[in-house]
Amino acid sequence: MPADAHRVSALAIETFPLACPPGTTRENIDLFCATKLSPEAFEAYLANPQVSIWCAGEGDELVGYVMTVSGEPEDPVIASAVSRRPTVEISKIYLSQSSHGSGIAQQLMDVAVEEAKAHGAQSVWLGVNQHNTRANSFYERRGFLVVGERSFQVGDSLEEDFVREMVL
Repeated sequence: MPADAHRVSALAIETFPLACPPGTTRENIDLFCATKLSPEAFEAYLANPQVSIWCAGEGDELVGYVMTVSGEPEDPVIASAVSRRPTVEISKIYLSQSSHGSGIAQQLMDVAVEEAKAHGAQSVWLGVNQHNTRANSFYERRGFLVVGERSFQVGDSLEEDFVREMVL
């Protein structure tokens, strides 16, 4: 699915800056995108059996995606914050700015949560920048509670995230 990797990567690089706090430099955003959101990164994600990616489109245009990662959280801070096992991380959920408010983000979230339930997960968790008011409101309305905090590397900047969990 290399073509899919390129399409999702392009959308990821377009949408990632929308989730960054205002002080995040363009250099740090670009470095993060080059290492974590490149087509090669998405090829590796797609080849990993613990990773699932679902996309949303309007016509031929890709407008959103969600990526989940099954398994135990690798970060001990997150592992101690998340209360239920097995768990699934909602690693990425992004939507083009023109699709904000369309209901597509909710549809993507529903797919990810239902798939986690179908595979026996007892919870889903995610990290979200503490200053991303729009995303935090979205997650809170959907039942994701703040259970901890983590540091998140964006380029050479260390950002502070909330860890949110939804018990299924």
